[in-house]
Amino acid sequence: MKITGIDILPFRWETAPWKTGMGKWFGGTKNLGLLSIYTDEGITGNSIVGSFAVGVEQFAPTIIRDLYPLIHQRDPQLTEILWRDMWKHNRYVQSQCVSYIDIALWDIKGKKASLPIHNMLGTSRSKIPVYSSTAWHETPDDYYREAEIFTRKGWVAHKIHPHGIAKNDIEICKAVRKATGDELKLMLDVTWAYNYYDALTVGREIEELDFYWYEDPLPETDIYSYKKLKNSLTIPVVSTEAVPGKYFGMSQWLANSTTDMLRGDVGSLGGITPLIKTAHLAEGFNMNCEIFHGGNSVDAFANLHVMMAIRNCQFYEMFPPNGENQFGLIDDIQVDDWGFVHAPINPGLGIKINWELINRLKVDI
Repeated sequence: MKITGIDILPFRWETAPWKTGMGKWFGGTKNLGLLSIYTDEGITGNSIVGSFAVGVEQFAPTIIRDLYPLIHQRDPQLTEILWRDMWKHNRYVQSQCVSYIDIALWDIKGKKASLPIHNMLGTSRSKIPVYSSTAWHETPDDYYREAEIFTRKGWVAHKIHPHGIAKNDIEICKAVRKATGDELKLMLDVTWAYNYYDALTVGREIEELDFYWYEDPLPETDIYSYKKLKNSLTIPVVSTEAVPGKYFGMSQWLANSTTDMLRGDVGSLGGITPLIKTAHLAEGFNMNCEIFHGGNSVDAFANLHVMMAIRNCQFYEMFPPNGENQFGLIDDIQVDDWGFVHAPINPGLGIKINWELINRLKVDI
């Protein structure tokens, strides 16, 4: 089988705008792109280019101009070789560009074998519990009310994205713990907003509130402070979501004992190929690799396939938990009545693209 062509169909995506404690706005109106890779056997692989954060315009030229020539007329089933050849250009090519191609290649590979991707990776389970992952809210009462909703739903865990101001964030955490009682595992994701002293202060407070993990309190360029923080707290400190070097940078965090878990997803790391490597690297250290939400529906499916093939990821992140990021597919990932999502069963990614919707919303870029 040989790769014969590539296409990116841009389309408009509209969701409610929301922001994080770093003041960055997500959602609203974005242009995404439906990527198709064609083969001489008539099998097509797909992915979605762009996310709730960044539109297709940032990636499409690089994918078409720089990366596609590296895979043209080659066997799409050789995902490891093709990924390495693309990754050699990572100094000037964004990891997401490699990811969108890698996901589509795995889609082809699974369709050719008539197997879901997680089967090809080595299926380990059939379902995983969900945690609700908040957007930014104005007041502690707003966070309280949202946490009540997911406590009533019976979900097992809930993650807060606070304001990024230590004093405010402590009050938010207290309000959420009050709303949930002891029923939910709680996590705090500060999205790199603190200095060391604020991170230590908040960390000690959420230890008293029995939080489950403490995510991205410091910039990931500050490994020195991460090590001090981790050694000063008992709550698990979690980082590497945006680590320099991506998969190849993870070893420095492990060697220096600066995180209690690894983090990653298909988009940030460069595809399914490096994400499964990262999970196995963490497993070798008896450590979890908690996979986060990919920012579009196809990335979320790709992440879910990896989760089904490993044992060291505890949760599926629903971000934001109202499903705003689900777009472009006929049958998206659904949470069951017990708070679980289930392994895809169809070949490849197992997705059904809503071609009618995407063609109706197509745009020029």
